[in-house]
Amino acid sequence: MSDAEKDSQRGFSEPQKQYLAGFTFGADVARAVSGLPVLSGRAGNDGATRVTIGGGAARIDEKPLLIGPDALARSAQDATIAAGGKLSKEEQAKRDQNGLDVWDAMLARAEAGQFPKGNDVFLTKYHGMFHVAPAQNSYMCRMRIPGGLLRDWQLNGIAEIADRCAGGYIDITTRANLQLREIPPTMPMEVLYGLRELDITCQGSGADNIRNCTASPLSGIDASELIETIPLAKRMHHYILAHRELYGLPRKFNIAFDGGGRISSLDDANDIGFRAVSVSEQHASETVPSGIYFQLTLGGITGHRDFARDTGILLKPKECVEVAGAIVRVFILSGDRTDRHKARLKYVLDDWGFDKFIGEVERTLGRTLRRVTTERLTVSENEDRLAHVGIHSQRQPGKHYIGVVLPVGRMTSAQSRCIAAIARRYGSGQIRLTVWQNLIIPDVDEKDLQTVQQELQTAGLDYQASSFRAGLVACTGSAGCKFAAADTKQHAMLIAEHLQSRLTLDQAINIHLTGCHHSCAQHYIGDIGLLACKVEQGDEMVDGYHVHIGGGWGQRQAIARLLHSSVAFADCLPLLSGIIGGYLEHRQAGEDFAAFAARTSDEQFKLMACGSSVV
Repeated sequence: MSDAEKDSQRGFSEPQKQYLAGFTFGADVARAVSGLPVLSGRAGNDGATRVTIGGGAARIDEKPLLIGPDALARSAQDATIAAGGKLSKEEQAKRDQNGLDVWDAMLARAEAGQFPKGNDVFLTKYHGMFHVAPAQNSYMCRMRIPGGLLRDWQLNGIAEIADRCAGGYIDITTRANLQLREIPPTMPMEVLYGLRELDITCQGSGADNIRNCTASPLSGIDASELIETIPLAKRMHHYILAHRELYGLPRKFNIAFDGGGRISSLDDANDIGFRAVSVSEQHASETVPSGIYFQLTLGGITGHRDFARDTGILLKPKECVEVAGAIVRVFILSGDRTDRHKARLKYVLDDWGFDKFIGEVERTLGRTLRRVTTERLTVSENEDRLAHVGIHSQRQPGKHYIGVVLPVGRMTSAQSRCIAAIARRYGSGQIRLTVWQNLIIPDVDEKDLQTVQQELQTAGLDYQASSFRAGLVACTGSAGCKFAAADTKQHAMLIAEHLQSRLTLDQAINIHLTGCHHSCAQHYIGDIGLLACKVEQGDEMVDGYHVHIGGGWGQRQAIARLLHSSVAFADCLPLLSGIIGGYLEHRQAGEDFAAFAARTSDEQFKLMACGSSVV
């Protein structure tokens, strides 16, 4: 048999299939538009590839031709099934209907005053609406605020929506984002309409999508930063919205830009982290001129005890968005569609290794990425752990920003209007959200600082914070989340009050309270991290926590270690007093808690916790 005859028996190659299907499909459409009879025929010999056109769709070997932006995720699901895998419940739901296409169903339910059921609960999250029963029989709405940058008129509008359609308050999240709660079944569409009229979208803020893109909150006003990052976060945001195929991920995904300034964006806790660095003249070359670049880090997911790792790739600022898009596309094709516990990017990297993954990214881009050793880079160390609260000078002469304290990230709609008014009257109209669940009002003249302080205090807010409140982070907790095992926000406030009444700090200690294993409050990176659990006391189960110590991020990167398991909340208060009191007594001059925890054994901490002396 000749080579030509063998090729004929084998059928078409994959590129040939795609080319032929596209050609015949296009011909079919052109004939239909022209009023000509639609062709319907077959190509190929018996046992070879068959292409059928007409009847509403082109088919290859009796299977629908995958075209359009949904084809990428569909092909990944097909590959999983072909390999003998069973799609997870959520993957099957996405296969049956794209979450972006449930708008009409959401509208019908709102008009009927009904909440979603079954798979619709998951799919509705594509539009930022979370039915959070049984914790609250209502919706929670999560927005997208790229880079955490708001305008005063937007915050005013959100406050109006909170009063009219939700619970009358606004929560700031650990992704420098906003959420509304207690939305009744008749109101989700009114919330979405109102937010869109404020130039705010919720598209893809939940479910298996790229979440809010974060940046350094002092972007453009920080004298120590290497580069502004809010513009990059906004470009990334618009790129995501413009590419429907990027809504086909196997699991959620986080992207952060850090400009090397005083307030961290926690880039090392993200799936993709862009960390600003500089290349000096001494270490420059023809291919890598001196200037500001971004290190590319991948795979951060601290809830799974892993930080983003350096890839060795160095990017110009203008390259970041395109490279991020290629990384996401490779993840769509390679992520696990069967086990949601192993579906994040970290697990692809663990399985493939960085070289293989970056190789696929380069193939997708069509070019090789720049590789530079860390010895040639200068990494800034400018972080100030209290820079997000209080009054601070800006890069602009005579201008200041005020970090407003919001206990556990919550403000009433009336307080929100006050903040918007202050930003409009005394600033530039900007409000900047931080990953520490508070906000910043920039561009205030020195002559107005005292007036602003007074107006904040009149509204029940403050610009000053004890070191306990400044470092306090808490997720929604059982008051609003079905997964949480404890009321983290209430407990966080009680912890702050308890510690403030007994101890005085001269530098911040970060205490993170998270309600479940999803670790929305990132307990593993706190100086002290509390993971909620239920604790048996007699015949009752009460709220409690697993107590971790020694976490950190950035230059003090560390995963907190477990010190005590299943401690009832009431017992956590004296335990924390003992730990922090022991730190204050035994620390070295100027030593922060992270350094103290790194050199102190668990046995010594346990002695401190029970009030015993430490040798």
